[in-house]
Amino acid sequence: MNISLPLDQLRSSCRYAAFLTDPHVLQERLVLSGDCSLFSKKRYRNVFSHIRASLSEHGFIKPRPMMKPSKREENLCEETISKVNQIGDPGSGISAQIEKLVFHKRYHEALDFFELLECEGDCQLDSSTYDALITACIGLRSIRGVKRVHNHMVSSGLVLDQYLWNRVLSMHVKCKMMLDARSIFDDMPERNSISWNTMVGGLVDLGDYLEAFRLFFMMWEENSAADPRIFATMIRACSGLEVISLGQQLHCCALKMGEGDNRFISCALIDMYSKCGSIEDAQFVFDNMPEKTTVGWNTIIAGYALHGYSEEALCLYYEMRDAGVKMDHFTFSIIIRVCTRLASLEHAKQAHAGLVRHGFGLDIVANTALVDFYIKWGRIEDARNVFEGMPQKNVISWNALIGGYGNHGRGIEAVELFERMVHEGMMPNHVTFLAVLSACRYSGLSDYGWEIFESMSRDYKVKPRAMHYACMIELLGREGLLDEAFALIRDAPFRPTINMWAALLTASRVHKNFELGKFAAEKLYGMEPEKLSNYVMLLNIYNSSGKQDEAAAVVQTLKRKGLRIKPACTWIEIKKQPHVFLSGDKCHVQTKEIYEKVDELMLEISKYGYVTGGKSLLPDVDEQEQKSPHYHSEKLAISFGLISTSSSTSLQLVQSHRICNNCHNAIKLIAMITKREIVIRDASRFHRFKNSTCSCGDYW
Repeated sequence: MNISLPLDQLRSSCRYAAFLTDPHVLQERLVLSGDCSLFSKKRYRNVFSHIRASLSEHGFIKPRPMMKPSKREENLCEETISKVNQIGDPGSGISAQIEKLVFHKRYHEALDFFELLECEGDCQLDSSTYDALITACIGLRSIRGVKRVHNHMVSSGLVLDQYLWNRVLSMHVKCKMMLDARSIFDDMPERNSISWNTMVGGLVDLGDYLEAFRLFFMMWEENSAADPRIFATMIRACSGLEVISLGQQLHCCALKMGEGDNRFISCALIDMYSKCGSIEDAQFVFDNMPEKTTVGWNTIIAGYALHGYSEEALCLYYEMRDAGVKMDHFTFSIIIRVCTRLASLEHAKQAHAGLVRHGFGLDIVANTALVDFYIKWGRIEDARNVFEGMPQKNVISWNALIGGYGNHGRGIEAVELFERMVHEGMMPNHVTFLAVLSACRYSGLSDYGWEIFESMSRDYKVKPRAMHYACMIELLGREGLLDEAFALIRDAPFRPTINMWAALLTASRVHKNFELGKFAAEKLYGMEPEKLSNYVMLLNIYNSSGKQDEAAAVVQTLKRKGLRIKPACTWIEIKKQPHVFLSGDKCHVQTKEIYEKVDELMLEISKYGYVTGGKSLLPDVDEQEQKSPHYHSEKLAISFGLISTSSSTSLQLVQSHRICNNCHNAIKLIAMITKREIVIRDASRFHRFKNSTCSCGDYW
């Protein structure tokens, strides 16, 4: 069989025009076709000169200087010539070369060679070559490649053994071609455990849990001696459905089959019990694992973190470390997220060091978690350094940094980063647009905001969602355009959401439009009648607008429902130890020094015009806090931080509620007189106080 392609056929074929523009690519094709006589120096140059002249005349390409073949390409040609001479069949030579390319993960080139074989139409391949092509298709997730390879197998009349049937099924499943996969699965003359695992696992991965259970029950009827791995897969399906009873039944079946100690099943059970809300059962399964693997540790730590037991998760992490268990990048990613919730900078730094020490310093998942952590705790420069050091970045990495700049009031830099992201070829998604639009609203960048908002559907085919509309409503509200903001809510192509009304309420509060604020607060109250903060907002609106009867009615509703505003608390970490303060708190061992520092600060900032008290429209504070504004939790925590750290140390605090106007004004002046940078993360956003200003621009 001769598979050589005449040059005039190549010249006239449009899909080979790309080959002809590169002499080295064509060189490989011609060598593999057996026409090696072309590669004398003279004929090599003449052939390409003729081809280039022909293409130039028809306007396909412009002439360019000849390039010398690389050493790698010359070696490849020599190896292929040697194989062809040894085997005697050029088709077999290409088959061997395809397998070699796949072995070296050069999947695109392998499929290119397969396309050469397809042109002949009658070329026979053996099972090992098809197996290699399947690997290439899976590696590239190439739907076109899957169809070409499968059609070639069918048209060639190849009789598939059980192994190859399973490989073809796996190829379709991993490329998410589930309809074709199901058809192949149904046509299989015989199915083994691998066949069932592949098909059921593909359905679970795509979230089609009910269909996965139908297949599982079908398999169970055919053969009750199921492979343990399919039990682990079905337990994952129970996690997705969040149906603990099904998971418990599968747990019982696994125990009866003697697979209770199987590590895959155990890890799946820990995950299932955690996600279904039973952390105690998850801990029981973990405790009874004969060998606690890295995956087992990661799963139980993630389970505790999922339920908000951050301290317990951190303790388990240190137990894992002390037990000498090998940690992976998932371990560090989980712990960094735990540290984010705990506001523990020191523990996060240790996790960062461990990440580098264990060889995961370039891991994209862990580094993205680090960017997110540093952003959320005010270390914007550290976040940028981690980001710039990542050899590869995904859209989540970009989103984290863009959103971080926005949250810290650095909108221009967020917009510049968005533009750089697009320039580097990364396609933004709806989260990206939320991050950059939030940056525009926080920084009052109206022109940028509207330009990006309008480009979403026009340039990027991303349909704006309610959260994007909320950003634009707040952007209008920030400029005092309340009528336009209300019109945007009214004319939205969907029912207004809670975030949209909340954005209008914020604008009404800042600009003291009591009537519109009351309207927005009542809308929120109607949409979330059980949410305490909505009552607080409505109560304060009524009080501020002088509607005492309506305010009294809200108070009565609160009493009838048994709802009570939780006192605000602020915490700060000093020397790896968190310190929590309530308003008027006198439980701290250094209470005397703290209160003396507060009084000193209040006296000092009063010289710059600070006045205690003042009317707050919508502070999330209770009556007791309003009576003692001098000793709000933020002021106590800041005073403790000032007496416990050096004068060059910035302070980082977390507030459970939205910071009140009184404290906001006071902290701006405290930052000025102490020459400290004070970063507070409250229930609304980040506030970076420096030199008597705040990054929020007094809009929160």
